[in-house]
Amino acid sequence: NLGVIVGPGRGSAAGSVVAYCLGITNIDPLKYELLFERFLNPDRISLPDIDVDFDNEGRAKVLDYVQKKYGADHVAQITTFGTMAAKLSIKDVARVLELPLNTANRLAKLVPNKPGITLKKAFEESPELKTELEKGEPLVQKVLLLAQKLEGSIRNTGTHACGVIIGPDDISNYVPLADIKDSDMMATQFEGKLIESVGMIKMDFLGLKNLSIIKDACEIIKSNRNIDINPDEIPLDDKKTFELYQKGMTLGTFQFESEGMSQHLKNLKPDKFEDLIAMNALYRPGPMQYIPKFINRKHGIEEITYEIPVMSKYLSETYGITVYQEQVMLLSQALAGFTPGEADKLRKAMGKKKKDVMQELKEKFITGCLNNKLDKNKIEKIWQDWEKFAEYAFNKSHSTCYAYIAFQTAYLKANYPAEYMSSLLTHNLNDISTLTRYIDECHKMGLKVLGPNINESNLNFAVNKKNEIIFGLAGIKNVGSTAAAEIIKEREENGPFSSPLDFLIRLNQKNINRRCVESLIKSGALDCFGNIHRAQYFFPIDNNGNTIIDRLIKLTAKIKENRISSQNSLFGEEINEEICMPEMPECEQWSNIERQNYEKEMIGFYISGHPLDSYKTTIKTFANTQISELSNLENLKGKEICLAGIITEAANKTSKTGKAYSEFSIEDQSGNYNFKLFGKDYVSFSDFCKSNLYVMIKATVTEKLWNKDSDNELMIKIKRIELLEDFLQKFAKNISLKINYEDISNKLVNELEQIFKQSKGTTPVMIDIIDPLEEISISLKCKKYKADIDKLLSNIDSSEIKDLIYDYNISKKEF
Repeated sequence: NLGVIVGPGRGSAAGSVVAYCLGITNIDPLKYELLFERFLNPDRISLPDIDVDFDNEGRAKVLDYVQKKYGADHVAQITTFGTMAAKLSIKDVARVLELPLNTANRLAKLVPNKPGITLKKAFEESPELKTELEKGEPLVQKVLLLAQKLEGSIRNTGTHACGVIIGPDDISNYVPLADIKDSDMMATQFEGKLIESVGMIKMDFLGLKNLSIIKDACEIIKSNRNIDINPDEIPLDDKKTFELYQKGMTLGTFQFESEGMSQHLKNLKPDKFEDLIAMNALYRPGPMQYIPKFINRKHGIEEITYEIPVMSKYLSETYGITVYQEQVMLLSQALAGFTPGEADKLRKAMGKKKKDVMQELKEKFITGCLNNKLDKNKIEKIWQDWEKFAEYAFNKSHSTCYAYIAFQTAYLKANYPAEYMSSLLTHNLNDISTLTRYIDECHKMGLKVLGPNINESNLNFAVNKKNEIIFGLAGIKNVGSTAAAEIIKEREENGPFSSPLDFLIRLNQKNINRRCVESLIKSGALDCFGNIHRAQYFFPIDNNGNTIIDRLIKLTAKIKENRISSQNSLFGEEINEEICMPEMPECEQWSNIERQNYEKEMIGFYISGHPLDSYKTTIKTFANTQISELSNLENLKGKEICLAGIITEAANKTSKTGKAYSEFSIEDQSGNYNFKLFGKDYVSFSDFCKSNLYVMIKATVTEKLWNKDSDNELMIKIKRIELLEDFLQKFAKNISLKINYEDISNKLVNELEQIFKQSKGTTPVMIDIIDPLEEISISLKCKKYKADIDKLLSNIDSSEIKDLIYDYNISKKEF
């Protein structure tokens, strides 16, 4: 009723058939053998709770609804306490005692990187840290002693991301409350684990972005195709969806979009929903090692075996591999006669690695199995496997629920690709790196992603009548949702805009001001008016530097003034002359780079193409690293890297010690990175520190030679920088065009010669005559012509013989 989409379930509550029948969850626990005992059993002491996923935007509506339904004084969020961990306590104490920052960082780095490690444990595991405590400088010793005393104390408070409590009456009767900054809700002063002790139940209201993506995609489908899609009624045997999974085309889908998962899905070729549930559980550190075995058993490459025949009933869906905690619970009941409560106790003991409880249950398990006349050696083997399994056991209820949401996203991507990708782009608009990846995915799917258009765009990304994705007006800088909404409303009520003047006359200039108009033009939103190009709007039309924008704004104001005063008829000669669209000035169009840079300035990324597209042959041939990969230098340690990009910001600076250095940011389609040049590097490469330079950088990733106390131990050592503009001419030895001997003809030779004449340059050309079947080739050097490689490939691509060029290869000089 609120227009909020609710997830199919989450965690152990999905095992409750009552919750399913009431519509609280949407996964049939009987069909997927989800166990109620995980949710509630006689041995459970704590009260069960049902965690619920809502779409991101809808979560606030639900909180508001709960306040109105039960009363604002009956509802509160939950406080969280941030405590001083080992490293943080060292840094905090060091700051107060004025220990130098580099020394504080060095001490903190001596603490092993293990979750939850204490300083007491760190002193045991790190001899260097222990030495500092016992024999270090007095101030260092004092810092470490005080840090140990302060460790674990509360440092700050926050609000739980999803926890909510609802009381039978005023919550202040049960727990003390506190105000939440920028919210009309209150928060408890007790943290979550204490809430239950005062008789309250913590409920988790979670906001899930993927549910918002599904919801908006369904709304776009309804608007475009007049088809109602209910995500909860999507068929789980949809052929197109499984084809998408089998091809590994999962980028942008929930839970399954990583490259590693995509590759595993290509090998697995899932053909049933249960395969996806299992992969969702297996693709994590630990159980990931069993994925090849899982795939081989599915395809009959490896035999499926069971220690005891009855185990096939519970393990057949995962091809004999124990994947879920629920399988252990069911097997312990079937083999040893455990009660449901004992089975859940075993599950908890495994999950929390409680050795004493495990030992107690092991004896009970073996006794129960022997009573059922099962082989002792096999029983011992099963228990040993379970002990290993405890390290990676996963909750099947949760895996099933999230595989269901994943399937919903994959179904929409497979069956309604434009609408789904449109919604996906809208919900990732603020993450440029991710957005760029998704736009690239659209191109791979054959979907066009167009810039904004005042006659077609909605507020956010939308799909036009040609099934193309189009950028939303609200995302344009200096436009905003109010102006965008007014443009859309006017267009829907009175039809598309026929000219720039018509556009301005029909809208309120308070909202659509000059700055807004300029941004719309620069973004390309006014490209819909015939042969007018963007540069014409900004070209001076008089000696005062006025542009056509100035003339249009003045003309619009005059026409509106006349209409209001009714002093002149709109059909009078004078007014009619002024209403005519002014003649646009003649001028050169912006270059591709100018146009693309304005687009990026206005909408945050390049949409009609990327400036580096002009150098794609160079980048494909020489670059081996994308800039996004620099975020994890550990993977590149010891390697030589080549990357290409645009220098977007650059400055020459002076350090506190008076030494000159340079700083610049470089960007490619995947992201950006900041470099600093000191000493010899500054002398060698500071000339390249200029904005809008297109460069290729050769570097190595090595351990830092200085400032080793900083958090990052690795550095990028630049060895060479070259401009992309003439890079191919400098570093390409030759280009070889491969031609199948069967395709050789006089027409091909003549056409090729014409292309060579149009593509003259400095790079030698080779012709490789090949027989692909026999794997034989003859290489011939073209003595008459040398080529500009970019021109050559471009001319071939636009020629009639492009399909006869089997392939090409560029030999490289050392860079």
